[in-house]
Amino acid sequence: MNKDIFIERINSLKSVLKDKTEALFITNSKNIGYLCGFFNSEGIMIVTACKTYLFVDFRYIEAAQKKVDFIDVVCFKKLSEDLLKYLAQYEIKKLYFEASGISLARFNSFKSLFNKNGIECDDSSILDSTINGLRIVKNSEEIEKIIKAQIITEKSYNEVLNYLKPGVSENEISARLEFLMKMNGAEDISFDLITITGKKTSLPHGVPSDDKVRSGDFFTFDIGAVYEGYHSDTTRTVAVGHATDEMYEVYNTVLKAQTAALEKIKSGVLCSEIDKTARDIISNAGYGKYFGHATGHGVGLDIHEGPTVSVNSDTILKSGMIITDEPGIYLPDKFGVRIEDMVCVTENGCKNLVSLPKELIIL
Repeated sequence: MNKDIFIERINSLKSVLKDKTEALFITNSKNIGYLCGFFNSEGIMIVTACKTYLFVDFRYIEAAQKKVDFIDVVCFKKLSEDLLKYLAQYEIKKLYFEASGISLARFNSFKSLFNKNGIECDDSSILDSTINGLRIVKNSEEIEKIIKAQIITEKSYNEVLNYLKPGVSENEISARLEFLMKMNGAEDISFDLITITGKKTSLPHGVPSDDKVRSGDFFTFDIGAVYEGYHSDTTRTVAVGHATDEMYEVYNTVLKAQTAALEKIKSGVLCSEIDKTARDIISNAGYGKYFGHATGHGVGLDIHEGPTVSVNSDTILKSGMIITDEPGIYLPDKFGVRIEDMVCVTENGCKNLVSLPKELIIL
């Protein structure tokens, strides 16, 4: 990604700073990667009004210096001492932390260190909301990476369908699917893959086990891949052998709700309106109490990020947002159905990033 994009992001983030005695203290690896292009689990970024620093230890210094040439990369020996030395250069009196990007124990440790040296620590949501405001709209390069992650997901899904038959376990499908994703170019899976069958499909986030597929079962795939840090997210429900009339009815109700919500998505529309569109169809069909989660969420460097597409969300969609559309119906101790597409919001609608068919497949 062009370094000018990272510089622009860092400069935008400086709006949080009120004067030159304040700085931003960023520990979330996803946010650091978003701001400079280098992802690792141990880095700390400090943004002052004048200069930006990335602190890493010996394990990452060579890689960081090769990846990042527009901010200062510092190899720390003793983190606390090195941080204080650089903060003292700019006479920093206040640091803004990510409230949601650091554990309480780690924050308290930093707070104790900095307070002893006359530096105030702010853990309000101002830094989080500013970063989220930047990340919520994706540029063309980010969208291309998400599309690539989706292409890997779909190729792997289509391949694994050949192995889905009675007698095969959920764990086997999950393991084979993860293997295929990585063989097809994924750096990782987006989350613990949901590959569940039979009555377990009534669990929105069911966990695969040694349970075996049987003829007449629904099988739910909630899956995604990671490509260069960016995630994909897709759900498809298929039937094995045959489906009952009730299974068809529930499936078609979910499909109708999912399609209607898809048609509603465009820039300028409230997220709550998208949720209402899907929820009303499911409720009017008599299944309202069996749809208990939000209709969708944002996707990017995290599998769940802003915006939330829920009944209570007052976020207005903007072009470049990537969201999911995933209503479902879950009948306890019977079965469940969820259909999920991931789309990019546009001025006049949305671009569906998922090309998999949505009509019920009988394997």
